[in-house]
Amino acid sequence: MIQRINYTKASPQAYRAFGEVHSILQKCGLATDLINLVYLRVSQINGCAFCIDMHTRDLRKLGVSDEKLTLLPVWHDAGTLFNTREKAAIAWAETVTRVAETHIPDAAYQAAAAEFDDKELADLTYAIGLMNAFNRLGIAFRTVPAAASAKA
Repeated sequence: MIQRINYTKASPQAYRAFGEVHSILQKCGLATDLINLVYLRVSQINGCAFCIDMHTRDLRKLGVSDEKLTLLPVWHDAGTLFNTREKAAIAWAETVTRVAETHIPDAAYQAAAAEFDDKELADLTYAIGLMNAFNRLGIAFRTVPAAASAKA
């Protein structure tokens, strides 16, 4: 993969604004590993190699098990490996990320709202939206994952 442009340098002000949202979300009260699981799942759905690599590394640094990372795409079949809050967040992330297909049905909203209060659900949805935006930038401009850069 060859990077098309470095969007962080081409438009640093917009990148800093996205970074500010990211910083706010890191302090919003949701668990860091929960947010990063959501970031990874969204990136898996969208196929962003850079973000999959980065968030997998981040989750490993946080002590998340390899089993959990491996089974994230099939979390609904992973038994009790994921707790109730993680399952609700991942399900919401999948529904919101696939909005063109799902149209976010009331049942999906009600399931998420049963686990998260209004602020948490808003913050979680901001995190999902942010990662979807970053995925689109990474994929559009072919941002090279660290693992691929290290091999080059």
